[in-house]
Amino acid sequence: MALDWSYFWSLFSMGIFWRACITVVELGSLSWVLGMVLGFGLACARISTVRWISALAGTYIWLFRSVPLLVLVVFVFNLPQIFPMSRGVIGEPFFAGLVAMVLTETAYMAEIHRGGLLSVARGQREAGRALAFGRFGAMRLIVAPQAFRIALPTLVNEYITIIKVTSLVSVISLPELLMTGLRLYSQNFLVMETLLGVAVYYVMLVTIFSTLLGWLEKRLDLQRRHPATLDEVACAQLRGRLGGPAAIPAIAAIPAQAIAAPGQPAALELRNIHKAYGPHQVLKGVSLQVAAGEVISIIGPSGSGKTSLIRTINALEKIDQGEIILFGESYIHAREPLDSSRVRNGIRRIGMAFQSFNLFPHLSVLDNVLLAPLYHGQPVDPALRQAQAQQLLDKVGLLAHLHKYPHQLSGGQQQRVAIARALAMSPEVMLFDEPTSALDPELVGEVLKVIQDLAQEGMTMVIVTHEMDFALSISDRVLFMENGLIQLDAAPQQIQQADAPDGTAQRVRRFMGLES
Repeated sequence: MALDWSYFWSLFSMGIFWRACITVVELGSLSWVLGMVLGFGLACARISTVRWISALAGTYIWLFRSVPLLVLVVFVFNLPQIFPMSRGVIGEPFFAGLVAMVLTETAYMAEIHRGGLLSVARGQREAGRALAFGRFGAMRLIVAPQAFRIALPTLVNEYITIIKVTSLVSVISLPELLMTGLRLYSQNFLVMETLLGVAVYYVMLVTIFSTLLGWLEKRLDLQRRHPATLDEVACAQLRGRLGGPAAIPAIAAIPAQAIAAPGQPAALELRNIHKAYGPHQVLKGVSLQVAAGEVISIIGPSGSGKTSLIRTINALEKIDQGEIILFGESYIHAREPLDSSRVRNGIRRIGMAFQSFNLFPHLSVLDNVLLAPLYHGQPVDPALRQAQAQQLLDKVGLLAHLHKYPHQLSGGQQQRVAIARALAMSPEVMLFDEPTSALDPELVGEVLKVIQDLAQEGMTMVIVTHEMDFALSISDRVLFMENGLIQLDAAPQQIQQADAPDGTAQRVRRFMGLES
């Protein structure tokens, strides 16, 4: 039997089908948006370190991924029989279908978001903590935008799936596309022609929204962005508007308290610091004083506790015993939680450059430097805040690259941006965790030059490094760590003395390659 093509084409001029399309779009879009928002919260709960929260989220996901949507739709629609008070909301087929679909999609979206969240590198969260971001602030500004970009292709695919599964709501007589078609062919018995028309409507909706969401995906793809490097003329004009290369605003200068003065307490004091990972003791009672304006280099073999020590200073690692004092004020104590206001206020006074840079890949170079001052509201004037960030980039030799993204820079350039980002908070102490170990030898010099300039300006610095010549040339004191303890604390000149009788000094000289 031949298809009635004239009837088929007439389906596309029927108002009931276009109204049904609107119903499908409204139901699908609301389910997608609400499921995406609620699913993100559920994903955060699922990866929570609080076990009962994670367990509850996991139970919800297990349950609503297991129950068929068709069963859930019928159950929700008939729920007023048990709870009559709900009749005013879910007694309507549209809202009953919406509730059922959101319950299901929240579970699926949670797993999509969880994949995105777990794909964000741990270093991104640590960079946020080092800039004194709260948990919510770090999630909102750093983690969530990256996780969303990672999950976007799957979220788009889920939207297409939702548009199609809205047909299941026809079971409660919602006049969407499938129900409209069913009612029509029950009257004229032209089943194939009607269902073919319904299929074309679905294909049309899916194509339109796939195109729109595909465009959004491309717009958010950072790999497609190619901002140009500013030429010398543009850089000179920008410097002119900023007041010249020497006019560094206060935020880029060394804070007054961080400059050495007679009678001033130590910038940093560590008292009997202990740290263990399970049964392995990494730090076994480290004590250390760093004067304001002093440069300390920490060297030692791998596994000696250098990185663990420097990470305890800005609360990236919790200490098991001991106390850390910042400019005479107790800052971290083993019995105090790391999210206390006193610890967060102390973190804002300490800048850190990481071994792997940990720049925020979804932000431009300028926005990387601007993010922490913007979050903390320093300064209040947005124009001044931007000018200070531009001055800092000029200070590290990267003004021409301010509109680029981290993936468009070399390793040395990324590390200099990371230093500028840390300096944007006007830190009183700077920490460097092997800042050149991830760089090619040709790029090491440009980073060391920036650190050397900071030392000459009087910045208090603690540097974990494997660059022995650099440590000897820049440091006021060199610390040698081994087996979780400081084995030697000496001036570079003392270490370089070939006739040093101390056995530990001889060990350090051999480690540094000063003697065979």
